[in-house]
Amino acid sequence: MKNLKSIALLAAAALGVGAFFALGGQRWLTLDGLKAGLDQFLAWKDVSPVLLGLAFGAVYVLVTALSLPGAVIMTLAAGAVFGLFWGTVIASFASTLGATLAFWSARYLLRDWVQARFGDRLKPINDGMARDGAFYLFTLRLVPVFPFFLINLVMGLMPIRTLTFYGVSQLGMLAGTLVYVNAGTQLAQITSLSGIVSPGVLLSFVLLGVFPLVAKAVLGWLARRRVYARWTRPQRYDRNLIVIGAGAAGLVTAYIGAAVKAKVTLVEAHKMGGDCLNYGCVPSKALIKTAKLASAMRHADRYGLTPASPQFSFRQVMARVHEVVRAIAPHDSVERYESLGVEVLQGYGRVVDPWTVEIEAADGTRQRLTTRSIVIAAGARPMVPPLPGLDDVGYVTSDTLWDRFGQMDAAPGRVVVLGGGPIGCELAQALGRLGSAVTQIEMGPRLMPREDAEVSDMVRAALAHDGVEVLTSHKAVRCEREEKGDGQGGAVRKWIIVEHNGVERRIEFDALVCAVGRVARLQGYGLEALGIPVDRTVVTNEYLETLYPNIYAAGDVAGPYQFTHTAAHQAWYAAVNALFGQFKRFKADYSVIPWATFVDPEVARVGLNEQEARDKGVAFEVTRYGIDDLDRAIADGTAHGFVKVLTVPGKDRILGVTIVGEHAADLLAEFVLAMKHGLGLNKILGTIHTYPTLAEANKYAAGEWKRAHAPQQLLAWVQRYHAWRRG
Repeated sequence: MKNLKSIALLAAAALGVGAFFALGGQRWLTLDGLKAGLDQFLAWKDVSPVLLGLAFGAVYVLVTALSLPGAVIMTLAAGAVFGLFWGTVIASFASTLGATLAFWSARYLLRDWVQARFGDRLKPINDGMARDGAFYLFTLRLVPVFPFFLINLVMGLMPIRTLTFYGVSQLGMLAGTLVYVNAGTQLAQITSLSGIVSPGVLLSFVLLGVFPLVAKAVLGWLARRRVYARWTRPQRYDRNLIVIGAGAAGLVTAYIGAAVKAKVTLVEAHKMGGDCLNYGCVPSKALIKTAKLASAMRHADRYGLTPASPQFSFRQVMARVHEVVRAIAPHDSVERYESLGVEVLQGYGRVVDPWTVEIEAADGTRQRLTTRSIVIAAGARPMVPPLPGLDDVGYVTSDTLWDRFGQMDAAPGRVVVLGGGPIGCELAQALGRLGSAVTQIEMGPRLMPREDAEVSDMVRAALAHDGVEVLTSHKAVRCEREEKGDGQGGAVRKWIIVEHNGVERRIEFDALVCAVGRVARLQGYGLEALGIPVDRTVVTNEYLETLYPNIYAAGDVAGPYQFTHTAAHQAWYAAVNALFGQFKRFKADYSVIPWATFVDPEVARVGLNEQEARDKGVAFEVTRYGIDDLDRAIADGTAHGFVKVLTVPGKDRILGVTIVGEHAADLLAEFVLAMKHGLGLNKILGTIHTYPTLAEANKYAAGEWKRAHAPQQLLAWVQRYHAWRRG
């Protein structure tokens, strides 16, 4: 229905424009034509001024709405016929009404197509227009060197309210309207349109248009001045940049700073490399690899081998995990970063004023350094739920289990994993494969709730296959313990009590793993004293600036994502803005963020999935390719999972991709590249993929989309052509 209305509207506009030129209307919208017909207009005005004013205004509205080349002549005519006051009133309202009609037409006909075509690439523009659209429109309207018809059409594609557009346009065009109407009152003296606006007047318009920009800059300067008012700025600085925290965000920030020859100090209170190296990504993947090999041994018959129960020392397994961490640690070490030109200080950093950081070393000594800019990259820590009795029974988190379990000769017999997110699922499966009887408890209705339901179901089935008992919709109520014997070191029994549908259940365990999420580290380094706002994370703007424009935050402490790769991604923006923001600032770009959960089979995603698209009201098509049909996956015995691509309806532009299967995180990279650079499925289909590889799944998924969008009518004619060729 909308398509029919759009066609009708376009046809009406084309008919109107065609009629205008066919009837010679362009003659009247010239300076000579206006002068020739002026006496006739004045005669009509003497007979019926109101009727002429209404008719003139209606014609002006149509000229502007259809973007005909004659708005300047119409404005001159308004002054010549109606005088300065009434000419200004008529021209102002008519031009604004016509501009609004053009704005509506562009919005109705083109906005959906433009937004769908360019999608995420328009997000920064859309966000900027939603926030400052009126300001920018006012600036453009003040400067008549910008083609107003083009402004009307472009604004129709942007997220600005119609009433805002109308009001700002009428106010912004008023100065220019006055100039041209006034010129029209002296029509006899005008010999050419170029003579209407002298260079001096044009320069005045430009200065008038620049004024809002200057005013905004001045207001920003005053706001910053107020923020810093209670502090005394140093006369000189010891450093260009001080970074607090040596995790992924802090390391990359310091690396970039040193690479551009800034004097950089990196402060770390604990271990270099942060959570990812020491407690998260690296040790967990080392454990997962061992657990996967143990599972493969148990199921060796899938490959024509005799299955075997793996014999191992759990202590040696954990020793290997620590050895992997030690092998990677030099990449993030003090020695490496000092060799790159970064000063690394071991100690607790605290911001004492916007330009000063105090570092307290382990021996209690303190030093203060002044700096132009500060980047806070303090990371996050595991969340521990306020569960009654939890401290009494004891627990480990994703941070502490590596040392605690490293002291065990055997894997804990009964493990409870509290939490059904990515960390909980990875640890539950790995420990189950290493021989522990694992019970996983999730309060929500399914595991990994941010993924589509079918993905959650596949993960649950995979965990169950490895012996994990998954309890969803179960709420942990409390923990209890009981000591046998005299209480002097006797055996201790521990339980967690969960509630489901009003019924409680007691689950005995030997080890309890809390994996219910991570929270940003917000205390201990001076945010409170400076009054920097926090809301689960440090509050920053789109440039990663905090309340103080020279203090930035990046990584887990800033959010919105808690991934190592997004921390490194943010670090580039924080470092460049901190060191060169006085010349050019960059807004952090979150348009294409991939992530993966390293269960078996892996789950990897970029962009939207189905449930997010529905929640956001985004129209989409789904294309799915089952990896069970992939040659290499069949040969490897990993023929399970799928590639699911969401695209714009009828288009090959990718909105999001979910992959479940062997090496899903690696396969996802091709789609991340495609989305980042605006490449569609046709480009992936036209790319040669080595045979036989798992990467062919991406090509075949693109092929499924192509098959579903084959031009059937054209193919029918081609079939007839081939039949004719056969005689």
